Amino acid sequence: MIKNLIFDLGGVIMTIDHDEALRRFKALGLADAERHLDPYTQTGIFGDLEEGKISADDFRVELGRLVGRELSFDECKHAWLGYRKEVPQRNLETLRDLRSKGYRLILLSNTNPYMMSWGLSKDFDGGKASLEDYFDSLYLSYKLKVMKPDLTFFKTVVENEKIKPEESLFIDDGPRNVEAARRLGLNTLCPQNGSDWRGGLYDVLGL
Repeated sequence: MIKNLIFDLGGVIMTIDHDEALRRFKALGLADAERHLDPYTQTGIFGDLEEGKISADDFRVELGRLVGRELSFDECKHAWLGYRKEVPQRNLETLRDLRSKGYRLILLSNTNPYMMSWGLSKDFDGGKASLEDYFDSLYLSYKLKVMKPDLTFFKTVVENEKIKPEESLFIDDGPRNVEAARRLGLNTLCPQNGSDWRGGLYDVLGL
């Protein structure tokens, strides 16, 4: 019986717009943005930021060096938020519904301080509540200093939450992340970015 639902943020709760993120970073002057940005797992200074190896300010300085001019926090934030296409209302309503039914909701996300300056504010859902209001626990890569699909990330969640993998369902649009979760015995669901995953989830839960 599934008791715990572990959600990815980008591609599941939030629809990702990779092309818009590329456009915004190029507008900052990062001509080869495609080489630096990935829909699932970042590399270089982008990966270092999401893995907590460098701070938001370190990233701002390093990106400024790459583009040849000093950048502000808000400029970097605007570029990162290019990934945020929308947070469908249906997803938020489903999270509320699942919690009301007694499921424990956990967020497991590769993310960074720029994205979370939005996600952990009431701007997340348009001015009413932040991610913390929709989930029982948040596991953020830059705070834990590890990124999916590293098994350590999943083990940390299982151990900290004191949950059983066989009683837990991991929902992520990244095939590599889903495969890593399966290796630990978690049940999994891999919807496409921006798709309506409610039917598939409710089928798995028998609702």
